[in-house]
Amino acid sequence: MNRFVIAVAAALMTASPVMAGVTEEDLANDQTTTQDVVSNGMGRNLQRFSPLETLNKTNVKNLMPVWAFSLGGEKQRGQETQPLVRDGVMYITGSYSRLWAIDLKTGKELWQYDARLPEGILPCCDVINRGAALYGDNIYFGTLDARIVALNAKTGDVVWNKKIAEYKEGYSYTAAPLIVNGLVITGNSGGEFGVVGEVQARNAETGETVWTRPVIEGHMGTLNGKESTMTGTLNATWPGDLWKTGGGATWLGGSYDIDTNTLVFGAGNPSPWNSHLRNAGKPVEGNTGDNLYAASRLGIDPATGEIKWHFQTTPREGWDYDGVNEVVAFVDKDGNKKFATADRNGFFYVLNREDGKFEHAWPFVKDITWAKGIDENGRPVYNEENRPGDPTAAADGKKGEVVFASPSFLGGKNWMPMAFSQKTGLFYVPSNEWGMDIWNEPITYKQGAAYLGAGFTIKPNYEDHIGSLKAIDPATGEWKWEYKNGAPLWGGVMTTAGGLVFFGTPEGEFKALDDETGEELWSFQTGSGIVGQPVTWEQDGEQYVSVVSGWGGAVPLWGGEVAEKVNYLNQGGMVWTFKLPKQLASN
Repeated sequence: MNRFVIAVAAALMTASPVMAGVTEEDLANDQTTTQDVVSNGMGRNLQRFSPLETLNKTNVKNLMPVWAFSLGGEKQRGQETQPLVRDGVMYITGSYSRLWAIDLKTGKELWQYDARLPEGILPCCDVINRGAALYGDNIYFGTLDARIVALNAKTGDVVWNKKIAEYKEGYSYTAAPLIVNGLVITGNSGGEFGVVGEVQARNAETGETVWTRPVIEGHMGTLNGKESTMTGTLNATWPGDLWKTGGGATWLGGSYDIDTNTLVFGAGNPSPWNSHLRNAGKPVEGNTGDNLYAASRLGIDPATGEIKWHFQTTPREGWDYDGVNEVVAFVDKDGNKKFATADRNGFFYVLNREDGKFEHAWPFVKDITWAKGIDENGRPVYNEENRPGDPTAAADGKKGEVVFASPSFLGGKNWMPMAFSQKTGLFYVPSNEWGMDIWNEPITYKQGAAYLGAGFTIKPNYEDHIGSLKAIDPATGEWKWEYKNGAPLWGGVMTTAGGLVFFGTPEGEFKALDDETGEELWSFQTGSGIVGQPVTWEQDGEQYVSVVSGWGGAVPLWGGEVAEKVNYLNQGGMVWTFKLPKQLASN
């Protein structure tokens, strides 16, 4: 009898990997522990750097696929997720708010969760999901009907399911949650619907809200179920009641700097896009017209939700240059602690890590028309003639002056995460060289309806490429090299101590480049466009790499002439996992 029990127990252990709860220490050490990936960004500083060097410039040619997993069904669309890896299991999210647990050795499905979305969801930019978060015995992810769900990581059973916001008003949620000190921290999506951006923190065990922090001035935060403090000062930078539908969606999620104990979240475009309407043509007396804290980065206290500092990249924003792009904590070549962010507006910024104050900015795309540069305070020096015209000044009052602005509203860089190498000290920035015809239109807010007040058509700036992966020195802004790609780049980048830069293209190629020269060293055709985020880890003494392939996202939906140019690309939905076999590691 005892032998039978032992045999059954052994069989169960073989069939289902044993889970160990993820701790705050595990999250803090995610970048340096190479056997797993337990956070978005391969570390909460979002560097996407691995210290693994088994796989290197010499042997990457021997990297080979070991298994592939299909997301299947009719729910393909854009797959922008980043895999998580823990105790023999890979976790991935997929389009239409789904989540899978996959056996890491075999690629076999262990369980699947489908959020079963209601009718009437209002996603802006495809039905994507960008990843999950692990903590304790649970895995957490958000859904397109603006909910956050906690599942048991071993079984997939629901632990709790909480509402972030009302999806019927235009809210949704697509980012990977952030875990800090037992709190699940989320933003929200829906900037094109006149929502109000907010950051929320919940108890990871119960899902109960601990604090909320709206990011548009005039709105009240909460702490432990009671009102705490107002965000900003009412009507300091917003006229009238426009702050009530002010936008600033926190749709990309945030990072955490453990050295300063600061959450850093970006706030998206102000609503509506029409800057003349938001400021009645010019800032009113006593009002700066900056529309805080839209198009900004915010430093937030993780315990209370109080705003510690802010930096606004595009005051009085009028081109949909969201300020959500990730903020990466790094140490420069002189040992100084800095933040870096590559903004939608086409400028690469370096900020002080203690207080978020501006230090430097340089262009990271070739043709910027809306601004002449950035002044010593970090404010743009506007080309006002390149601001879309005021429709009230037009003869018919229906369409303001059309301008060609570059970059396009999809940005010099959009959501797709860059990487920082501790080996080279360089940032590897996925960017796009495109512009747009854009004009303003009259608009009135209606709950649940698009609230743009603008029209647009995106156009490529060059015949031979749109996508451009650049290696940027954060000390000088110099581009060390550029890798051009025909279609737009829309997926994440990863770099390793082995001297490699991994990224994927919409044409389906998963590539590894030399981190010092940009030379292509390896490529694998995945069968569909890659808009996902690669990861790497070590298992049984071998280095593995994984990426999710599946074309979609905002480009085919919003891309205008660019969308027509790449309409031949195939949709899909596959997880591809590669490894460097031990016997080929020295070749």
